[in-house]
Amino acid sequence: MNNWQNFTKGLIKENPILVLLLGCCPTLATTTSAINGMSMGLATTFVLTMSNLCISLLKNFIPDKVRIPCFIVVIASFVTVVQLAMQAYVPSIYETLGLFIPLIVVNCIVLGRAEAFASKNPVWPSILDGFGMGLGFTMSLTILGSIREILGSGSIFNFRLVPEDANTILIFVLAPGAFIVLGYIIAIVNKLKTK
Repeated sequence: MNNWQNFTKGLIKENPILVLLLGCCPTLATTTSAINGMSMGLATTFVLTMSNLCISLLKNFIPDKVRIPCFIVVIASFVTVVQLAMQAYVPSIYETLGLFIPLIVVNCIVLGRAEAFASKNPVWPSILDGFGMGLGFTMSLTILGSIREILGSGSIFNFRLVPEDANTILIFVLAPGAFIVLGYIIAIVNKLKTK
């Protein structure tokens, strides 16, 4: 597989949310708005890319018996960097995403890519794989958050599309709305894949 395919498979063919259905907990919980979805996706993209880079560099030095704990330590280090940077530079988003930022450590997308790809491949393909998977995750969360924000609040990226006194569909800002929108998006993706 060439480097371009390593990058693009996360966007389309193996999209973590829309195809593989991985990382659904932060997907459903943090996508109440487009900015929240995009922020969570970008944080995860950074962690994915940097952990893939480090794990690919260290793969020959990590004993098999402690492989998974070592991966978790590497991932946790980058999650801490993201958490501290968000707390310092975007405190409002940090407060909104709350507990879901440290939970990136146990996100199955990040650990899965470390185990399935970065620990078995050279550095550059591993970076592209992490970046592509992260962008696919970010794209999915941003789309889901945008749809939920438009339908539930009448805005997108905090830009009002309808007057404040207009009726919106409150369920889309709540947890059931996340399931409904995600279900429809996955159905559309599956329909497009069969054509």
